[in-house]
Amino acid sequence: MSVLCYNKGCGQQFDPENNPEDGCTHHPGIPVFHDALKGWSCCKKRTTDFSDFLNIVGCTNSPHNKEKPPEPEKPDVTSSGEKKDIDDPKFNEFIISAPKPHESIRRPSADEPMGRMPHKVSSSLKQALEKLKLTENAEEKEEEDNDEVKIGTSCKNAGCTKSFDGPASDSEECSYHSGFPIFHEGMKYWSCCKRKTSDFNTFLSQEGCTTGEHLWRKKDEGNKVVPCRFDWHQTGMQVIVSIYAKNGIPELSYVEANSTTIDIHVIFEGEKEFLQKISLWGVIDVSKSVVNMMASKIEIAMKKSEPLTWARLDLPPPAPPKEEIKEKEETDSEEEDDE
Repeated sequence: MSVLCYNKGCGQQFDPENNPEDGCTHHPGIPVFHDALKGWSCCKKRTTDFSDFLNIVGCTNSPHNKEKPPEPEKPDVTSSGEKKDIDDPKFNEFIISAPKPHESIRRPSADEPMGRMPHKVSSSLKQALEKLKLTENAEEKEEEDNDEVKIGTSCKNAGCTKSFDGPASDSEECSYHSGFPIFHEGMKYWSCCKRKTSDFNTFLSQEGCTTGEHLWRKKDEGNKVVPCRFDWHQTGMQVIVSIYAKNGIPELSYVEANSTTIDIHVIFEGEKEFLQKISLWGVIDVSKSVVNMMASKIEIAMKKSEPLTWARLDLPPPAPPKEEIKEKEETDSEEEDDE
């Protein structure tokens, strides 16, 4: 009887009675996600695409492993490292609210006309884009020269572990995940089936929830909107937003802004797109703000209208009037009575 191998990056079925010493190709390390790149700690290959990450061939050979790793426990702890007591009323005391913008600033309307910020392109980005262009041209030429699918090519559908083994593989049914991966508060799952787990290896070995045909070549679907890690910091006169998107395309990327809003459009590595619109906590001077484009990230340096400390980057949405809250509570109460 065949069983599932739980080595990272394998996910194949194997016969425990026939398990050679080099039968499994897997990753002994851990997944590494950093600056929009994804890879394994045990080898150097990195990619920005999650499907490509899942298809990175293992770097170590060993026997298959039928032992399922235990689910790691996630203790509920406080910032000091002590376990929380949910019945302790003190936990309701730590509610932090940001101070209101300074009264001396008259907040302009969010409907003001938007203008594009000027951008500066670093020499490191120019060099990186030249290399990227040469690599893409070489790959396109190689694809044109060889339209045949090579033996051993992995299926590009997320969650499928099959490889091309000849024309017969085209008639096989493909079991894959049609959604996208979600990592939230330590849990990992696919948007299409939402089988949550805290263990990355268990997440990778989840059987697909959709059936269809294998995908041996990636489809050209144009720009793909993806999330990017971004953060911000401030000085006395500036607020700087850093977007960790590698090799942004200057001709296609831009930031539009008025005094209280920025609208970010970043195209990077030729096919990925990052979009973000932010209602700013404070007021900026757009004419003295600039977008600095570098090979590893993009920085939006915004000039403050006044040298005040911002409590946060974005302006929280206004609280609903008390009448609306009371009306909602009454509606909820009526629905509960009806049940």
